[in-house]
Amino acid sequence: MQTDHLSRKGLINWLGLLGIVAFISYMAALIFSPLKFPGYNWMEQAASDLSAESAPSRQLWNQLAALYDTGSVVCATCVAIYVSERKLSTKIFRLGIYLFAIMNWISRVGYQMFSLSDSGKDIHGFREIMHMSVTALVVILSIASLVLLIIAGFKQKEVRGPGIWAVIALVMMFMGPVGMGVFPAEYFGIFERFSTVAAVGYNAVLGTYLFLD
Repeated sequence: MQTDHLSRKGLINWLGLLGIVAFISYMAALIFSPLKFPGYNWMEQAASDLSAESAPSRQLWNQLAALYDTGSVVCATCVAIYVSERKLSTKIFRLGIYLFAIMNWISRVGYQMFSLSDSGKDIHGFREIMHMSVTALVVILSIASLVLLIIAGFKQKEVRGPGIWAVIALVMMFMGPVGMGVFPAEYFGIFERFSTVAAVGYNAVLGTYLFLD
């Protein structure tokens, strides 16, 4: 039975596994890139400092995060196409999925266009301002999509699983700014990672649901 079930899966279902691959790729970059950045303090500095143009860890980051950059967008897009074609659940649920996919595209393209020119640099130049603007848009879309998915999960039993995971992801996202506001600046990096890992992790969750469907 399990073999028959796997054989009936379409390509779009298998592409859902890219969400998991992207998560592993991102975590590998997050954990190992600091080894190529002397003096980098992960507890204090942002993860984006590791991929800044002047960062000595930039090459290693790009290598380790290569599957994250591509896999996250492909996975989120496949999920959006799948729920759209099958008209899964409610309009609220589908809208939440669409916004999450758009967020992934903006994150991928925006950070590629406006990467930080200097790690740890103050936000003064055009590129740094645009980088922060992309970040703000990504955060807004992430929160909006997760809230919609939570609402859909409470209303519809068939999407309750994604709704519960959305609650977990949203709590992690809010832990970031709350922690940065409450704790000293030297712990900025810790709480900033709550927000970034939450989005990547939820993408992996959606990819898993897509594969198992």
